[in-house]
Amino acid sequence: MIWETRGWTLGQSDDPGSGVYAISVAAELVGMAQQNLRLYERKGLLEPGRTLGGTRQYSEDDLVTLRRIGELLELGLNLAGIRMVLLLEADIRRLQTDLASARTFAQIRSRRRPE
Repeated sequence: MIWETRGWTLGQSDDPGSGVYAISVAAELVGMAQQNLRLYERKGLLEPGRTLGGTRQYSEDDLVTLRRIGELLELGLNLAGIRMVLLLEADIRRLQTDLASARTFAQIRSRRRPE
């Protein structure tokens, strides 16, 4: 969903990690209350960007995280459990990236070996 106000279009960014949504818009997009977003930040579940003035700016990546938090809450996890799941999922993504890089390196290296 794209928000348009006074000729400006919000919610369009080439970088999904770039903060573009104010807390009110982010909360509406994910179907949560603003105070919950603040709580999740205090508990270390996400860290939205900030303007120079200190206003939170939520990115597309933050919205994905907030939706994942909602899913985990529906499954009955508490915030401490959700934090652990999010950390473990981030570790898995990092390890998958490392493994893909190692495989690519191994393939390149094996092609260079003389027979």
